[in-house]
Amino acid sequence: MSKIRLRPDTKRLYFDFVYRGVRCREYSALSDTKSNRRKMEDVLTRIESQIANGTFDYAQAFPGSARASRFARTASQMRGDPITGVRAPKGENKSDVPLFADFARTWMQEKQVEWRIGHRESMQSILETHLLPRFGSLRLDAIGRADVLQFRSTLVNARGGHVDSDGKAKGKRVPLAPATLNRIVGTVRMIFAEAALRFGITDPCLGIKRLKVPRQDIQPFTMEEVRLILARVRKDYRPYLTFRFFTGVRSAEAHGLKWKHVDFDARELLIRETYQHGRTEYTKTDGSQREIHMSQPVVDALMSMRPAGYAADAKRFDDTYVFRTKGGHPIDNSNFVDRVWTPLLRSLGLAYRRPYDMRHTCATLWLAAGEAPEWIARQLGHTTTEMLFRTYSRYVPNMLRHDGSAFDRLVVGALAGNAAAGAPAVQGATQTQQYLQPETTP
Repeated sequence: MSKIRLRPDTKRLYFDFVYRGVRCREYSALSDTKSNRRKMEDVLTRIESQIANGTFDYAQAFPGSARASRFARTASQMRGDPITGVRAPKGENKSDVPLFADFARTWMQEKQVEWRIGHRESMQSILETHLLPRFGSLRLDAIGRADVLQFRSTLVNARGGHVDSDGKAKGKRVPLAPATLNRIVGTVRMIFAEAALRFGITDPCLGIKRLKVPRQDIQPFTMEEVRLILARVRKDYRPYLTFRFFTGVRSAEAHGLKWKHVDFDARELLIRETYQHGRTEYTKTDGSQREIHMSQPVVDALMSMRPAGYAADAKRFDDTYVFRTKGGHPIDNSNFVDRVWTPLLRSLGLAYRRPYDMRHTCATLWLAAGEAPEWIARQLGHTTTEMLFRTYSRYVPNMLRHDGSAFDRLVVGALAGNAAAGAPAVQGATQTQQYLQPETTP
């Protein structure tokens, strides 16, 4: 990543960036102040944009640099429009197309404003771990469809998913899941979609389909297992697990809950923030912003957790996290899994399941109770019922009786209704059949 750095010996700022696969350092006479850093960061942003557009002139930006001659460019190489990024006709201006590494880093910088921090870190890891080692030193227009397909094929059998610039796997072999492969290749696809618009190159990812992701069955807990877990868990974590089992919230949503998000009068939880990796963020999606109805066990659990003084002055605790450790910090998911969740399941002789399966448990309990699918979808933060029926299809028949009996009741009930209008009531299969006989003309 391009940065403004401080030279220790002179205490002067300098540019540190990559151009055409070469790491470049250009020193200034500016001291380390906020104003000077801001000025240089503005310049560096323009440089990165020009590199991505293929319009960067090293000699113009750093006329006194020893690297200027190496990166010297002719007038014909400057025909790319600095605003649109449109290249000269095919056969001319080839060097206006940047290296994959240069453009990918600039693309990443530009897209970060759209992403949540967690997604940004994931994308950065994909870029540095998988994409740059394979494509970083190649020019964008030198990468073809066959290269992308070979890259994906190599990843399938890669050791840990690491592939070098020669396309060879390295490191310990750890098979990558299809969903992971789709994310990696999907990142390549997004980078080239933007590059095709800016430089007029052919997108090598066109027509490359996503791998099919095998469906995985969910593993909700039974009500008896829930009862055992709540009876055995540490007392200080019992309200937390009660909350998780009977609200269906995600881990990060539970950990990001603050007292201002709890409305005891309306019996509602306001899901507005998440907490993970040591920071509070916006929810997973806009659809995840929702209100959840609190059942009585959830109300009782939260009432038992209210801090001293809450009843008299609830506003004072608005920004206090509901679920905290003994040290007063929000629950860390990894710490909870390692020190509470896993030992608890082991002590009960239960097979390991992710804490996320508490969400599945709640959904299946709602279905078993006969709650409306649209209401359940809203509680879970789904904008439609599509995911609900796709994920919990095995459990929907328990509620809707998709075993043919509903049709039997409908038909017999309808025929009985016709009989009530003037004919004798239908009693049993024999009388039902008589109503199915064709009418005869006297």
